Amino acid sequence: MIHIGDDLIRGLLFMVLSVVLFYISKVVKDYLTPYEINTQLRESNIAVSVSLAGYLLATVIVLLGAFLGPSGDLLDDVYGFIGYAVLGIVLLNISRVINDKLLLRKFCNIKEIVEDRNAGAGAVEFGSYVASGLVVAGSIHGVGGGIHTAIAFFVLSQIVLILFSFLYDMLTPFNVHDEIEKDNVAAGVAFGGTLVAVGIILFGGSVGDFISWKYNLTNFAVSAGASFVLLPVIRIILDKIMLPKTDLNHAISRDRNIAVGLLEMTVVISFAIILYFTIDFHIGI
Repeated sequence: MIHIGDDLIRGLLFMVLSVVLFYISKVVKDYLTPYEINTQLRESNIAVSVSLAGYLLATVIVLLGAFLGPSGDLLDDVYGFIGYAVLGIVLLNISRVINDKLLLRKFCNIKEIVEDRNAGAGAVEFGSYVASGLVVAGSIHGVGGGIHTAIAFFVLSQIVLILFSFLYDMLTPFNVHDEIEKDNVAAGVAFGGTLVAVGIILFGGSVGDFISWKYNLTNFAVSAGASFVLLPVIRIILDKIMLPKTDLNHAISRDRNIAVGLLEMTVVISFAIILYFTIDFHIGI
């Protein structure tokens, strides 16, 4: 009974800390964002809402990564939880800048989301936030690493996301950036969902104990390579097998079919989850 009581108190303590850190994360985003988020929400700006939803979900993912790590002395656990959570919040806000300058480099995200209320651009930010949150959570989950390893894998994940955006643009017969800038929500939803799928696969390659740079970087490289090979194949399967009477690319670019965009998002995320649970990205060296 005493053990159960201790676990309950510990759980309640981390629940309170999570709520506080979740609120702090929202405040930090309010402060660093060059527009008034609450004003945009009151004006029913869906693009801002979708982007914020991705950020808040990513915050929770980071909190879970910090909470589900190795446990020890209660005080040490609290310090570690707060420290990694704060680091994750900082990295998530950095990912917004990376998203604006590099991931969607051909136009200004802020203009698209605030002035044009472009829900497609908001969906891409959603995917970028969640993917970043997954990698940060994976890198802080195990033992043996530290702040330096979390930052290193965050930087690597951003590079992979940017490179994958080039690959995705090359493999689609339409220009992803142009379609999103033209307020094509279907294109934004499909691309944003694919970024989440990449994040899930990278999570599989970064989660766990930090053994050595060689070991963990090899695992990360394997997961990154898998995302570059398998996700395009899954998209082809969706186009040719699951939608045999519908041209996936035409449905998204010409028809702006949000239903098809949502289907692509769901399929690639679903298969990424399957890959995470069925393929061991950790290679013994």
